[in-house]
Amino acid sequence: MKIAFQTHPVGIYCHVFASALALLLGPFQFLTRLRQKKPGIHRAIGRVYLGVGVLVGGGAGLYMSQFAFGGPIAKVGFALLALSWLYSGAKALAAIRRGDIVEHQEWMVRNFALTFAGVTLRLWLMASFMAGIPFEESYLYIAWLCWVPNLVFAQWRITRTR
Repeated sequence: MKIAFQTHPVGIYCHVFASALALLLGPFQFLTRLRQKKPGIHRAIGRVYLGVGVLVGGGAGLYMSQFAFGGPIAKVGFALLALSWLYSGAKALAAIRRGDIVEHQEWMVRNFALTFAGVTLRLWLMASFMAGIPFEESYLYIAWLCWVPNLVFAQWRITRTR
């Protein structure tokens, strides 16, 4: 992993900082009071979240996925995470532009579940370390475990609240 940081610093820094911005801004978008009382602020945060956080973070993540540690299984896992993140953001944007607030909200729940993969990845890393599982063995599974369960949970929540 250190090699990827050294050989592709622009890609990794774009991914890290843009994704961190998305992780920081995302929770504010779920505040009902903010959406209702300050819709202009909600839209402004949303533009930065999608335009910088997801677009730059996801694009850089897709680029960096080809250099992921863990071989082809991890590379595909991270590439599909990045593509799913970009796709769900595009679907959320298309829905709100059509005026479909419910569909927009559902796609944003999915999108933030994918944004949260950065946190979930670190929790899985910590758990595997504490369980004594070598990094080399666990990381290719974590490349999938960091986002697939998040997305399943998001879909369960969406279905349950319809």
